[in-house]
Amino acid sequence: MRSQPLAACFALALALPIGAANAIPQSDSAAAPAPATPLVGKPDTGRTLAYTCQGCHGITGYKNAYPSYRVPKIGGQSAEYLTQALTEYREGKRKHPTMQAQSMSFSTQEIADLAAYLSTVK
Repeated sequence: MRSQPLAACFALALALPIGAANAIPQSDSAAAPAPATPLVGKPDTGRTLAYTCQGCHGITGYKNAYPSYRVPKIGGQSAEYLTQALTEYREGKRKHPTMQAQSMSFSTQEIADLAAYLSTVK
């Protein structure tokens, strides 16, 4: 009588690795999503859009309504940094009411265009 439980345990022990191997999903490269292609910014388009930035960021020494806060220089920053900053303002990850409102008015392509232009400004 003892041989039946042992045989059952042995059969189960052999079956588990086979079942586990079948449960592992096989990677199908055709079904995998393609990585997102980064947008290429157009500096000429960004130059046209940058008029909204010039009011605060384009005046040397300009301060906003909070005297202890100087408006940062954005001309010459890297395009990657500018894209990240504007995107984070748009998503609410960075907090500043004016910047959040401005960034929400731009599409992802327009942000790339702005970043491409502003990164070339000295």
